[in-house]
Amino acid sequence: MKTRVIYKEEDGWYVGHIQEYPDYESQGKTLEELKGNLLEIYKDIKEGLVPNAKPSKVLELVV
Repeated sequence: MKTRVIYKEEDGWYVGHIQEYPDYESQGKTLEELKGNLLEIYKDIKEGLVPNAKPSKVLELVV
């Protein structure tokens, strides 16, 4: 399975979220650390450990 991560750099940290779950942000000193943290969040969501976590929908536009 593939998913997208949206991230930015802030004060020496990488801060981001999985595109489907923008309410659940994480951070890491490296992109690898951020990726690991987000994979943990995703795993918890899929195992039902995060109550009321609902995925956002994505709409693609051609401009």
